[in-house]
Amino acid sequence: MVRRPVAWVTAIVLFAEAIGIALLNWFLGVVVDRQDMSLAGLDSNAMSVSSKVGGLVFGLYFAACALVALLVALRDRAPGLVGRILLISAAVVHALLGAFTVGLVGWGAFAFMMVVLGLIVFTLMAYDRRVAAGPSDAVPEDGKSGGNGGGAPVTAPPAPSAS
Repeated sequence: MVRRPVAWVTAIVLFAEAIGIALLNWFLGVVVDRQDMSLAGLDSNAMSVSSKVGGLVFGLYFAACALVALLVALRDRAPGLVGRILLISAAVVHALLGAFTVGLVGWGAFAFMMVVLGLIVFTLMAYDRRVAAGPSDAVPEDGKSGGNGGGAPVTAPPAPSAS
């Protein structure tokens, strides 16, 4: 099956992205601090600290999402409610980041965000509990219908006669 390797790749990509986001924001905070920049009268120290804290929080968020994907890959089971919410929110974040990066950074960054979005959505859909259970009216191998509960074969109603 493909779903387990995709969950592994999703976890690895999200861990790498968590580290990348945290380091990028830390670097931006250091640049603002060293240049003594100000934006609309804001204190440069406040901007530097907020950039670093925001990068760490965002990095921890992606690391938590990566941990959920890693647990999905290790257990080969669907994530729980909190894990599913984390992965869905990460998918929404990547969709929004993709929309923003296409104009600000370019098509390469947009493609990366859409690949990560696809990995997250595939991980969610491959481990969907409703799909794994199968349809409720499926016919078992013994030929008896499982949909009517009585075990008797289900027949179609007679077709109306044309007169």
